[in-house]
Amino acid sequence: MKKYALVGVSGTGKSYKAMTVAKENEIEFIIDDGLLIKGSKILGGKSAKRQHTKITAVKTALMFEKEHREGLISLLDDYNPDKILILGTSVKMVQRISNALELGDIDQFIYIDEVSTPEEIKKARYHRRHHGKHVIPAPTLEVKKDFSGYFLDTLNIFTRRKNNEIEITEKTVVRPTFSYLGKYTITNKAMTQLVEYSSRDAVGIDSILRIRIKEEEDGIRIRLDVAVKMEGSIVDNCEKLQKCIYENVETMTQINILDVNVTVRSIKMK
Repeated sequence: MKKYALVGVSGTGKSYKAMTVAKENEIEFIIDDGLLIKGSKILGGKSAKRQHTKITAVKTALMFEKEHREGLISLLDDYNPDKILILGTSVKMVQRISNALELGDIDQFIYIDEVSTPEEIKKARYHRRHHGKHVIPAPTLEVKKDFSGYFLDTLNIFTRRKNNEIEITEKTVVRPTFSYLGKYTITNKAMTQLVEYSSRDAVGIDSILRIRIKEEEDGIRIRLDVAVKMEGSIVDNCEKLQKCIYENVETMTQINILDVNVTVRSIKMK
């Protein structure tokens, strides 16, 4: 396996440039802040950006936890990539990550000022310092299950290939807990009110009898007991209610909705 490293101090845009560097060097696998990413999919690991302090974030990026480290080693053994790109703030850091994953010495170092202009680095530093923004080189759909309750933004990168075709790459901007614009929480009462609000105009639904919110690490599960009207297809109306709640609550809260379960408890006849 050939090991590449993309090196640059914190906030200079390494994660932003990671996919470009990977494509130019035909690298499928990236190690970034504790995550193993293949193409547009997060295969495993634990993100340093989810940690509550900068110290624990650094420890996560360096694979201090045995379970975290061994999980990634197992994945790398399974996939056995020909090449891998490791991101880090220094030569020493990327070499420590490589050693922790039992990969050995780095074969080629690439520095951020070799792949980014001074203006791009300046802009990246500004967004990190003033807005607490970090980039994860994976699509938002892939990232959001691990960042439920965080502010997420989709970032589309347009690249012109050698044959003049335009390639669109999606990345995700996240504001971690240890930045001042990080994770937020919403009480179950407020979440219940959002569900009620999203259900107010649902076709064929007479009333919401009960709402239960179950919190899990990667999101929430919503359970509803409803009374329905004999108006059209009950199944279709309940499916529309599910979709409406899912889309509205997720859009308003940025919390990952794992599922919306609707149970019909009574039917109101005309």
